[in-house]
Amino acid sequence: MKYILVTGGVISGIGKGIIASSIGTILKSCGLRVTAIKIDPYINIDAGTFSPYEHDALELETPGTASCFNVGPGNPSSGEVFVLNDGGEVDLDLGNYERFLDINLYKDNNITTGKIYQHVINKERRGDYLGRTVQVVPHITDAIQEWVMNQAKVPVDNNTEEPQICIIELGGTIGDIEGMPFVEAFRQFQFKAKRENFYNIHVSLVPQPSATGEQKTKPTQNSVRALRGLGLSPDLIICRSSTPIEMAVKEKISMFCHVNPEQVICIHDVSSTYRVPVLLEEQGIIKYFKERLDLPICGYSSYLFSNWKCMADRYERLQKSCSIALVGKYTKLRDCYASVFKALEHSALAINHKLNLMYIDSIDLEPITKAEDPVKFHEAWQKLCIADGIIVPGGFGVRGTLGKLQAISWARTKKIPFLGVCLGMQLAVIEFARNCLDLKDANSTEFEPNTPVPLVIDMPEHNPGNLGGTMRLGLRRTVFVTENSLLRTLYGDVPFIEERHRHRFEVNPSLVSHFDQKDLSFVGQDIDGKRMEIIELTNHPYFVGVQFHPEFSSRPMKPSPPYLGLLLAATGHLDAYLQQICRSSTRGPLRKNDWNSDTSDDSFLEPTMADLEIS
Repeated sequence: MKYILVTGGVISGIGKGIIASSIGTILKSCGLRVTAIKIDPYINIDAGTFSPYEHDALELETPGTASCFNVGPGNPSSGEVFVLNDGGEVDLDLGNYERFLDINLYKDNNITTGKIYQHVINKERRGDYLGRTVQVVPHITDAIQEWVMNQAKVPVDNNTEEPQICIIELGGTIGDIEGMPFVEAFRQFQFKAKRENFYNIHVSLVPQPSATGEQKTKPTQNSVRALRGLGLSPDLIICRSSTPIEMAVKEKISMFCHVNPEQVICIHDVSSTYRVPVLLEEQGIIKYFKERLDLPICGYSSYLFSNWKCMADRYERLQKSCSIALVGKYTKLRDCYASVFKALEHSALAINHKLNLMYIDSIDLEPITKAEDPVKFHEAWQKLCIADGIIVPGGFGVRGTLGKLQAISWARTKKIPFLGVCLGMQLAVIEFARNCLDLKDANSTEFEPNTPVPLVIDMPEHNPGNLGGTMRLGLRRTVFVTENSLLRTLYGDVPFIEERHRHRFEVNPSLVSHFDQKDLSFVGQDIDGKRMEIIELTNHPYFVGVQFHPEFSSRPMKPSPPYLGLLLAATGHLDAYLQQICRSSTRGPLRKNDWNSDTSDDSFLEPTMADLEIS
């Protein structure tokens, strides 16, 4: 097993997760089996109870800008909770690992201080330490090393072979008091693993003050000095900067940080995160990995990486755009909906369109905002009116639900393509019941516990006394109850699908009969037929709601079907795409020039999604 430790210096949110994911992509493209572990030094057991404004965030690219690492509005240490197949609620960096590497990780691939201390304390309570004093060294540090070694062996792709390389990202910044036990653990671990199996990458910031325009190396020097003082010496220094680093700056970092010039790599701000693996590969990182870690890389000609390069190039050449309005309550920070944004982007890229994602705070659509701030109210509605499609993602709490209901009503009545996810689906059911079934009091017990028409209720297994890990989490099966389903066709005309869930409320099955013979149909249910999973509205271009979170399974070259359907409908291509699926059902998967071949301007992507699929 080869271990690659990624640490960060100067500031947090510098892009360690993107770089760790990119390195994994490169190594996997060389034919190696790669896994990843994220270490978060906070004391929480997991990320499940975090507000999106509190979660540790990986800086993604800013939609509509030319920087993939710029810190957006709000707290840069915030973001979504990512859900894994096994129900683990984890740091959103693991979502990036899964998307870049096309693997499925587990909850134990996310290590927190809380998990480690809980593990050690449980052993102490059982008497495993035979009455000895339990200390940070050696008990905590040993537990960290054992956890890493055990989890690194767990297969994360479709085969059962152990990974060959484990990439470990240590969250936070070198020098943080919370991260000290982990740094000490890896100081010891480098000798246990031996030099040829352990590699340290340090990601640091090279600021460029606007007053002088000069790139400054002192922060990187100090960061590396602190790292070396703690017993770890970087094998590779990756410098983050707004513009490419000059050779003189690179040589200065090399001299004062005790590394060769080829061990200093620059990753400047680029148009998309898809370009980062390409930049790393162009600077010879594969050759250095092969020599330093003695990796079994025989030549380098990868179909996977060639497709990745094509995708990065195509992203920068996109001319047509599609505007999607995201109506939510955490719009002050884009990373709160990181997976939703990426799923939309994957789908837009698949149909050769640039995504123009417009964030709308749902409260701004409500009458109270019109009274208090009419300018903000009219700006929000202007965005909604010009959108080609609308998405209402998941969330919790009553705040902003009125605005979401109004956005859903607008999408339904104006025939605007719409996708509701989790809470978005529940609100779509409530909106339809109120305005089409004359159930004016229909509501969710989450918002009004004593509502006379409890259309959305909490699940029987929900434990109100314990919030952590009590939701319906992880991969669950959804069965299509009808063959006449739009989503069923988009998923490949399969009888059932498996997607990730994260919710503690559901549509009340006892009230589903009210929708019989109506335009809104529950076309997907759980395997027992008791939980409503998918809704579709007939006589509408695209009005779909899903109880699960398909964005967590979306990949750059394998876009999520519900999101792909939204983008196809928003660009006016859904009908042609569905017709081609029907025509090609007896001829195998879609190939280049099969789809919409009448007009070259609107032809399917070059190459098609089928061409880009990785077996």
